Amino acid sequence: MLGSIRKFSSSIYAKVFLFIVAIPFVFWGMGPVFQSGKQNVIVEIGKEKISIQEFIDFIKYKTDAEENLNNTMIEKLLSTFIGQKLINLEIKAFDIKISDNGLSQIIKNEKIFKKEDKFSRTEYEKFLIKNRIDAVYFEANVLDQAQKEQLFEFIVGGISPPNFLVNFAYNKLNQTRNVQIINLDNIYKKKIKLSKNDIQTYFDKNKDSFSDIFKSIKLLELGPKKLTGRDEYDDLFFEKIDMIDDFIIEGKNFDDISNELSLGSANLISLNKSGKNKNFGNVDFIPNEIIKNIFNLTDSEPTILIESKNKYYLIELAKTEKIQKNIEDEKVKKEILFNLENAVKRKLISEIISKINNKNFNKSDFDKISKEENAQVKNVVIKGQEDTKVLNQGIINQIYRHPQNKVIVVSNIGFSENYLIYIDKVENIKTDKNADDYEKYLNLSKAKIVNGLYTSYDLYLKNKYEININYNALNNIKDNFR
Repeated sequence: MLGSIRKFSSSIYAKVFLFIVAIPFVFWGMGPVFQSGKQNVIVEIGKEKISIQEFIDFIKYKTDAEENLNNTMIEKLLSTFIGQKLINLEIKAFDIKISDNGLSQIIKNEKIFKKEDKFSRTEYEKFLIKNRIDAVYFEANVLDQAQKEQLFEFIVGGISPPNFLVNFAYNKLNQTRNVQIINLDNIYKKKIKLSKNDIQTYFDKNKDSFSDIFKSIKLLELGPKKLTGRDEYDDLFFEKIDMIDDFIIEGKNFDDISNELSLGSANLISLNKSGKNKNFGNVDFIPNEIIKNIFNLTDSEPTILIESKNKYYLIELAKTEKIQKNIEDEKVKKEILFNLENAVKRKLISEIISKINNKNFNKSDFDKISKEENAQVKNVVIKGQEDTKVLNQGIINQIYRHPQNKVIVVSNIGFSENYLIYIDKVENIKTDKNADDYEKYLNLSKAKIVNGLYTSYDLYLKNKYEININYNALNNIKDNFR
């Protein structure tokens, strides 16, 4: 069923309140495997024994029912689970408490519950009903979050970074760099010569990649008006949604469900993964995240109910078609040429990178290429890491990773832009406490210190609490979620 927990976790509440500093807890190698007699326990933290069922409930809370979980994902979930348990133990150790009045003020101060800048009980109730959250459950989670915030404020509160760290943060973004640039694409265009035979050979070897999969589906958008005749997302609406979900579990198809609830008929829609129909027009009314779910449908499980941005969709797969593209198609030819040209580019670029890595390529080689290939050298002054007047942000970031007097090759994703770059001059610029943007860099340097403290706190917790993991139980859980 589409339970209230899943709706809650994807609601506005989750985005507003549930920002929890996750301890990057690494548990592997900690503690011995449990002995017999502890089969129902997944982990011991000090004297506290945590059941397998509690961890399984945590997994279900954190993931979608349809999600396939591999071993790595389950290990990460256990890491997060243990980390949260450790934080809760620390909250108890520090005796961190929030009064009823304090909890009330936290909720009342949230903008989503305000109307005309005042707390609205109506808005609060509407939020709970819409997201199918019990008020007690909701307030318990708000309380939990507030306690965690107090704990971490205790750990990192009052930090003031020294000025040299602020200057470091400032320089990292505002360094001026003079660079010399050769556009390698201008060189490679002269070297790339492709025949019709090259194109045909590539097409024959990669026919599967030049085909398109189309899914024909039935789709109904299910709003309150269609399901209940009302405009509100009320209890009756969600009862109908749960009913549809139960029908799907029982094996009823799209037409059965539609007839049962008088939803009306649906047109057959055909689309590919890009959200285009067979005429390559956009199917604009279907969100991209819905399209992804459509292409996970199979003949054995063709019917699904999907929620997206507070809208619900009943969808059924009718047909899957594979359509082979023709080599005479101009788009196909263009794609083949693009791929073949990129292959040549990669080969030539990798040769230069190999020489640079082996320290067989320096400024004299840079100048040699410019002369031999009659390639123009462009002199560019970059005034900070956010200066994208000449080069895009990705390339700028790569330039700022390397020191002065360094030759580098920089390419964007897809190799549509390729540059040979010499970093000629690096000039640091200091800031001062009176500068308008000083606070920005103060906060950046503070964040760096805070992250270091969190790492240290993580290590402290690992040493403070003895942690034993039942690896046999963990392996059984992995098997069950495959």
